[in-house]
Amino acid sequence: MAFGKGRGNKRSSTTSYASTITMVIFVALCVIGVWMLSSNSVIPPQITGASTRTAIAETERSDVVSASSNGNDEPEPTKPESDDQPAFEDNPGKLPDDAVKSEDEQQKSAIEKSDKTSQAKKFPEAGEGGKQSQKETQKQEIQQNNEKFPEEKEKDNDKENKAVQENGEGQMKQVVKEFEKEQKKQRDEDAGTQSGNSKGTQEQQEQGQGKESQDVEQGKKQGQDQDSNADVTFTDATKEEQPMEVGQSDTSENSKNEANGQQQQEDQHSGKEETGQQNEENIEENGKDQKSMKDENGQQDEHNTTEDESGSKEEHSMTTKDENVEQQEEKKDEKRQEGSEAGGFGSGIPKESAESQKSWKSQATESKDEKQRQTSESNNADSIMGGKTWVLCNATAGPDYIPCLDNEEAIRKLTSRRHFEHRERHCPEDPPTCLVSLPEGYKESIKWPESRDKIWYHNVPHTKLAEVKGHQNWVKVTGEFLTFPGGGTQFIHGALHYIDFLQQSLKNIAWGKRTRVVLDVGCGVASFGGFLFERDVIAMSLAPKDEHEAQVQFALERKIPAISAVMGSKRLPFPSRVFDLIHCARCRVPWHIEGGMLLLELNRMLRPGGYFVWSATPVYQKLEEDVQIWKAMSALTKSMCWELVTINKDKLNGIGAAIYQKPATNECYEKRKQNKPPMCKNNDDANAAWYVPLQACMPKVPTNVVERGSKWPVNWPRRLQTPPYWLNSSQMGIYGKPAPRDFTTDYEHWKHVVSKVYMNEIGISWSNVRNVMDMRAVYGGFAAALKDLQVWVMNVVNINSPDTLPIIYERGLFGIYHDWCESFSTYPRSYDLLHADHLFSKLKARCNLAPVMAEVDRIVRPGGKLIVRDESNVIREVENMLKSLHWDVHLTFSKHQEGILSAQKGFWRPDTSQ
Repeated sequence: MAFGKGRGNKRSSTTSYASTITMVIFVALCVIGVWMLSSNSVIPPQITGASTRTAIAETERSDVVSASSNGNDEPEPTKPESDDQPAFEDNPGKLPDDAVKSEDEQQKSAIEKSDKTSQAKKFPEAGEGGKQSQKETQKQEIQQNNEKFPEEKEKDNDKENKAVQENGEGQMKQVVKEFEKEQKKQRDEDAGTQSGNSKGTQEQQEQGQGKESQDVEQGKKQGQDQDSNADVTFTDATKEEQPMEVGQSDTSENSKNEANGQQQQEDQHSGKEETGQQNEENIEENGKDQKSMKDENGQQDEHNTTEDESGSKEEHSMTTKDENVEQQEEKKDEKRQEGSEAGGFGSGIPKESAESQKSWKSQATESKDEKQRQTSESNNADSIMGGKTWVLCNATAGPDYIPCLDNEEAIRKLTSRRHFEHRERHCPEDPPTCLVSLPEGYKESIKWPESRDKIWYHNVPHTKLAEVKGHQNWVKVTGEFLTFPGGGTQFIHGALHYIDFLQQSLKNIAWGKRTRVVLDVGCGVASFGGFLFERDVIAMSLAPKDEHEAQVQFALERKIPAISAVMGSKRLPFPSRVFDLIHCARCRVPWHIEGGMLLLELNRMLRPGGYFVWSATPVYQKLEEDVQIWKAMSALTKSMCWELVTINKDKLNGIGAAIYQKPATNECYEKRKQNKPPMCKNNDDANAAWYVPLQACMPKVPTNVVERGSKWPVNWPRRLQTPPYWLNSSQMGIYGKPAPRDFTTDYEHWKHVVSKVYMNEIGISWSNVRNVMDMRAVYGGFAAALKDLQVWVMNVVNINSPDTLPIIYERGLFGIYHDWCESFSTYPRSYDLLHADHLFSKLKARCNLAPVMAEVDRIVRPGGKLIVRDESNVIREVENMLKSLHWDVHLTFSKHQEGILSAQKGFWRPDTSQ
């Protein structure tokens, strides 16, 4: 009995001990289960203090990167960087609100969640009830966060609104990023660095812990905090800092979105400064790099984060090498280049060198009778920019008003019209600020090449030429169109047949190879120039604004190059020795009178060895008047040493053509028995063309092999990208480099800008662009970059700029001299696109910008575009005036005192007249 009783007591004690262990294990499992459930929705309690702030800062950066890089309405979920930092799996596809809070708020929220987790461990609830309680707790936390921080919810809404504008602001940001990357790559190539190093540097930048984002707005903010000397200008009519504008940039919603985004950047930056040791090291490194960057004037400049961490280190490594003098000069050029293109939308090449101004002449110095400009103080630019003073021009010419050709007051004061002085330029003393009205029923012009055959009648509602020349296939009225059968007086059966007839008459013409740039005098409606495009030839078509109503206006509406000008008492605004061929089909110009003064002007512009094609009636008709003119022309051309190469007759059209060639040497001039026409004096500059009277003399042919005109250019299209033979390394280029390298740098720069930015990213549909003007051409690089498009470019060289227009012609392009303080000699609504690179900032010292902008508005067609690259303060001023003109400003971006603007003209006209 005693033994049995003892066994029973031992079994009871063991059972009690096992029950206790089982209970402890059960409780532990419950606690672990609850902890595992809660760990999916809250931050673990051990992540506190500095580690908490670091994790939150990293989450914020991930949020910004995903929001800026994705085109979706919601940002991508943030992936965990380690096992100690779990992802927010309970809300995939969208980060919780606390991921975008400020650092203090996030730390407070993390502590509160840690306390709740500890309470869950102390009072676990098993089974389904525990899960339900946990979900309710999570919902309450989210609700509290939304109530406590309503501004965060507003930020999310703003982000969604921005994401909807995928073709708006997001696209513009991509413009900036892409342009900056490509500009950096271009500088690496110029400096001789390998592309692999550039890529590796960019990867390090993207993966660096101290880098907030590749986003341009954050780069601007970081640059401002790093350097107190930073100068970032944002253009916005609302007067708020806004680095990017899309569409109507003065809308309140966009301004609010940008303000919220900027506040978020400030929160991120403050959180990073407090605890991110790696961030501080990167900031210090960037600051040092930025201080090493200097602009052209030797003052400090800044770059965005991407350019600082790569370009500056490469320059620093270059300075440690032993370089020769030329390499050192090239390195200085690279520094100036980087300083000028800060932010990507700068000029991309160094500013004009002060030393180059001494080695290059300009029309202002070449032209002895250059008209002195008087800056009018009567125009109030501030009121113009306020949009209150624009009125319609009250001119007799109405919708066809050309201020410098329709100045009736000046024309009435002329004492003689013998030399067609009334058809020449007579610009008003005060440039007009009025706007030209639209013809009634005006429509957007027909696209090329359909426009070569027909245009809208109401766009150029003139029928006189159709009535007078309709039987000669110039122009006809066909319903709501004006049609152009492709003929003319001399080529009734088509211009292409006539062009091929000339080629067959003289094979050495070689259209599109040897002969590339043509001057068509007395062009009519410019059908000859319009069909030369099919032979890879461009023609500057020229005709006066005279009784042949609107002939040049017809040409421009057909999308064919043409200007309104007359061969009267002054030289035409072109350099000497630039045209490969000059053409005159039945033009009634009296070449033989007054010692052949007008033909001598053609001789000045014709390239040595070039051809003059004359297919007028004296060549093939036997009327008494024609016979006398032919005799006089024969004597004149012989005395000028022009060789009559051939006379041929086109049986189909019933016309003939005489082809003369200008001598390529001075041998004939030296053998002449009489000095008639006389040779020009040595001090007579044949290149002087701006308001210079005609000279009845002939300049000698250059004999030095390094002088322009001594040799024929290389064939097209190779001449487009080949530096002219007369540019040598001893001559300083416009941007301070040796001239040939300067030429190449300019060409590569504009190819880069056009292909990476202009083609896709600034809202221009190039299928609607045909007539283009570069308002400040240097070497013609912008026009050269557009070679493969179906466009033509009028390159304008300003009279006070280095005279680079001969270079433009040498490479197979054309252009004209002009002073933008005056009106341009073209009809209203002539161009589809105007391009102004650092033009307006240079004009401000000489004339008021308000009349210049009125001229821009006059020249551009409704629906046409304007691209401006200039200093930031000028960009803002131009933007304000364009808005007052009711232009649609698509893009303005300013950084580091450089900016770009893209705008489109509408159909708006004022209700009042002068």
